[in-house]
Amino acid sequence: MAKRDYYEVLGVQRGASEAELKKAYRRLAMKYHPDRNPDDKEAEEKFKEANEAYEVLSDASKRAAYDQYGHAGVDPNMGGGAGFGAGGANFSDIFGDVFSDLFGGGRGGSRGGPQRGNDLRYTLELDLEEAVRGTSVTIRVPTLVACKTCDGSGAKKGTSPVTCTTCGGHGQVRMQQGFFSVQQTCPRCHGSGQMIADPCGTCHGRGRVEEHKTLSVKVPAGVDTGDRIRLSGEGEAGALGGPAGDLYVVVNVREHAIFQRDGKHLYCEVPISFADAALGGELEVPTLDGRVKLKIPEATQTGKLFRLRGKGVTPVRGGGAGDLMCRVVVETPVNLDKRQRELLEEFRGSLQSDSSHSPRAKGWFDGVKRFFGDL
Repeated sequence: MAKRDYYEVLGVQRGASEAELKKAYRRLAMKYHPDRNPDDKEAEEKFKEANEAYEVLSDASKRAAYDQYGHAGVDPNMGGGAGFGAGGANFSDIFGDVFSDLFGGGRGGSRGGPQRGNDLRYTLELDLEEAVRGTSVTIRVPTLVACKTCDGSGAKKGTSPVTCTTCGGHGQVRMQQGFFSVQQTCPRCHGSGQMIADPCGTCHGRGRVEEHKTLSVKVPAGVDTGDRIRLSGEGEAGALGGPAGDLYVVVNVREHAIFQRDGKHLYCEVPISFADAALGGELEVPTLDGRVKLKIPEATQTGKLFRLRGKGVTPVRGGGAGDLMCRVVVETPVNLDKRQRELLEEFRGSLQSDSSHSPRAKGWFDGVKRFFGDL
């Protein structure tokens, strides 16, 4: 199945800023995260699709390649993906090979040397409190590491790889097709220029073995969904003794029971009683630093926002702390006893003769009258 356009996946325009990309990704990650959609394969696929799109578009070099060449520009099989711009082949490499081969150039054994290992990605789930305050976590990552038995050579201990007899160590073979000479990767040594006559019994000639790495990751305070922590050299080991790739730890902040985060600001809903809304009062509201007092003025309406300055998040890239925005919601009383109902009936009756107590209702009903009058 053809991949969807990454901009379409995130629902943004091609000229979208980094902040717009991050906001769109965060929205999709929250919506389709497996924790919120257990046993939902479709949601899982959409989550993976959004991850893939954001990983490419949030990286300047990968985004440039994608904008110019589409999916082929970031496809690992075409020189993109994890290796693009970081030791892997890019499009200029590919077209350079094609044209140099056709006109008798070719780069011969340049591919036979050490190769950088692939970068790895690990999704780290954090609670909001951990993301805001920072934390240290231990993760376990499956990866390829250099074989200790053969020191990554792939050859049995005491032996060494030998020059490939098919390509003569160049890693490439040339085929004549009419007037054209076509150069291809050597089918015997797969471009390395070397053969292993007696392979290592541990890695079976591959030079690398699968292992799980246990790593400690220091998460800085203020990270948010979509932020990446780069651990240099903790990716897959390189082939033929090449340097290891990097590990990118991608943060995903779990949904919180009370707070919603938008950048450096936090939002929460605070239910208040009908009496407190009408008469005013003082409430205790939670913050990430503990409880604080919130004064409610009389005649407060549902939806009123109260700002608690400095009670939000200090961004990971610096700057002042955000605010906590408390939106009050007037709660209608339920399960009234007989006496309470009598008091409310008496109260309702006392209001019916004076519409000044309900200015919004009066304005709404006046508008309805004008509307039907115009008809």
